[in-house]
Amino acid sequence: MSLQLARLARTLSHYRWRSLFAALLTIVILGALAGTGGTPADDFSIPGTETQKSIDLLKKHSPALAGTDGTLVFEAESGTLNDPQNKAAVEGALDKVRALPDGEAGRHPVVADPFAEGGVLSPDGKVAAVEVRYQTDPTDIEPEDGKALEEAARTAEEASGDVAVSMRGTIVDVATEQEAPVGELVGVAIAIILLTILFKSGAAMFATLIGALMGVMLGQILIMALAKPLGLPEFASTIAVMLGLGAGIDYALLIIGRYREQIADGDSSRDAAGKAAATAGSSVVAAGLIVMVAIAGLLVIGIPMIGKMGVGAAIGVAAVVVSAITVLPIMIGLLRRWLKPKKHKHVEPSAAFGRWAAGITKRPWAAIAGGVVILLIFAAPMTQLRLGQPDDGNQSTSKTQRVAYDTLSDAFGPGYNGPFLIAISTPGGYEANAETVEKLRTAIASDPGMVEQSVQGAPTEDQQAAVLFGTPTTAPQDADTSDTLSRLREDVIPTAVAGTPLVDNVFVGGNTAGFEDFSDKVANRLPVFIALVIGLSVLLLMAAFRSLLIPLVSAVFNLLSVGAAYGVVVAVFQEGIGASLIGVDSGVPIVSFIPVMIFAILFGLSMDYNVFLLSRIHEAYNEGDGPRESVINGVSRIGKVVLFAGLIMASVFLAFVSQPDVIAKMMGLGLGLAILIDVLVVRLLIAPAVVFLLGDKAWWLPGWLDKILPNVSLEGHLVDGLDEKGEKLHEREAAAAATKA
Repeated sequence: MSLQLARLARTLSHYRWRSLFAALLTIVILGALAGTGGTPADDFSIPGTETQKSIDLLKKHSPALAGTDGTLVFEAESGTLNDPQNKAAVEGALDKVRALPDGEAGRHPVVADPFAEGGVLSPDGKVAAVEVRYQTDPTDIEPEDGKALEEAARTAEEASGDVAVSMRGTIVDVATEQEAPVGELVGVAIAIILLTILFKSGAAMFATLIGALMGVMLGQILIMALAKPLGLPEFASTIAVMLGLGAGIDYALLIIGRYREQIADGDSSRDAAGKAAATAGSSVVAAGLIVMVAIAGLLVIGIPMIGKMGVGAAIGVAAVVVSAITVLPIMIGLLRRWLKPKKHKHVEPSAAFGRWAAGITKRPWAAIAGGVVILLIFAAPMTQLRLGQPDDGNQSTSKTQRVAYDTLSDAFGPGYNGPFLIAISTPGGYEANAETVEKLRTAIASDPGMVEQSVQGAPTEDQQAAVLFGTPTTAPQDADTSDTLSRLREDVIPTAVAGTPLVDNVFVGGNTAGFEDFSDKVANRLPVFIALVIGLSVLLLMAAFRSLLIPLVSAVFNLLSVGAAYGVVVAVFQEGIGASLIGVDSGVPIVSFIPVMIFAILFGLSMDYNVFLLSRIHEAYNEGDGPRESVINGVSRIGKVVLFAGLIMASVFLAFVSQPDVIAKMMGLGLGLAILIDVLVVRLLIAPAVVFLLGDKAWWLPGWLDKILPNVSLEGHLVDGLDEKGEKLHEREAAAAATKA
């Protein structure tokens, strides 16, 4: 691999203008193809779960209930909603809502009447909850639909100054989505500052940034083009930007940094480009492969949304790897005059990191013990991890969803915001099963975890199914609600329908049940996912370093880094430590897919820094340094790069804390702090000590395994003998000798 990358870099840097034209033409062609790729298709299904079975049943017999929902909340600030002026204002607003379009021509949303029999009006007459249901699938709802709903509903405030309107639900969430890339812009700004400090060169900063941004752009184009055929969810592009930007800058700075070292050592621009590609470029490819494997491993979870999000993120990482080994050599060729370090000390080994490594190798066990203690302290809160799904009760108090949530909880009880929806298939028709359905309704209403009078229902229009709605007595995120759900599914419902045609035909669904099913499925598949990611990553590292022990030890410490990341997220969001600083409340449950996403991303990215660090130590070892000297020399050369790469990556992630969405905050904070912990504790404290203690055994690989694994050079020793045409000198000499003979 090193030889091929060196030849590619030499060619691209030499024929820089032709290469630049080819690169731009490729981007234009791919961009044009992306325009025909189709709209991304979000898939929120949870195959094999009761929630999914309830959705499938409703789609077949009652499409409106399987569509997109929203809840309008009207509150009388003085008097009641039954007062003539207030009632007229609410009814007028609802008439406007009923006139809104719903997907197909001539179709309109189904809107409840709070003043009719069965309408939802609080006992004191001050609050009305109006369900609005669109038959349009949630994935087809546009922000304009939600904004139109809000405008129509708020006419009640204009008609009566005593009526306040708030709203929540899927369609409202879509309307309030923010498209401004605040996190990305903040991350880029911080990266510019750190790159300038690291390189002390505007040209090097510019080349690094362009190489990364071109990769991010390529990734976004590929995701657009492949969204429809692969079924990639729309938010896969957000994860790809977050990952691609951080990893792309890291990969680019590693290659540019190595190029500047080679130039300072006297190499020509072409030779330096080839050497940088053979060494740093090989590390980038190996690191990128590990990240892609880790993220794409999300497919084994068995939930389309998570798996396809991983595929989209892997595409984003692949794009920045391709950009690093193609666009960067072009930038080197174009900017070679300005990339040369002004002072040799700007690229020479860091004396400070050399002293740091020397101190670690003097007391390796103390370094390892201290690092492990730090990791365990950060990981300690992980024992309190509670999976769930943040809801509108965790939103900012200024948002309409939070206002609606609190108003409904106060007026109708804490469980009103998370009702259960029981879908019932009635073989032979509803009439033949009406008595059993009523018995089932009574049994559910009698459960102590349910509000008795709330359990109501009716048959579907085709009389082939029935739907019951019921409100728990406890809030959606309350552990007692989970207990009620389990009791209904495992005891109450089976007992009520035993010996009838409804056995195995009753499914408890709804958002709260869906979150529980989601969490359970993730938890069940987590061991398989972890084993797969660790196993493949270890094999890739073995192939890269020809070592058995280094990959195994790296995997163990990576797990500690992941544990520290989990602990940080739990401490901030569940326990509330510093939560107010990032604009969230305490007591927020950890989103079900966050742990697997953090594991996949962090395990992959931490291996990046592992590869960067170990490749320089291994390179020094191959050049004749002993175990201690190779650690000191390797860390002195790469320590500063690893530190700044980690700071940049962490900055990109932490910038997403500025997003209003609590999930983006959770991902950004968890990954950002985890990267800092991993770089500062694992890579720059524990890893050098471990490599030193292993000594020569660090680079030992059993003979039988050495024959099986592909030989991947990350140190570039295969390209030391390249002439100006990129050919091996010893091959030319052999050919010349054969000709003379």
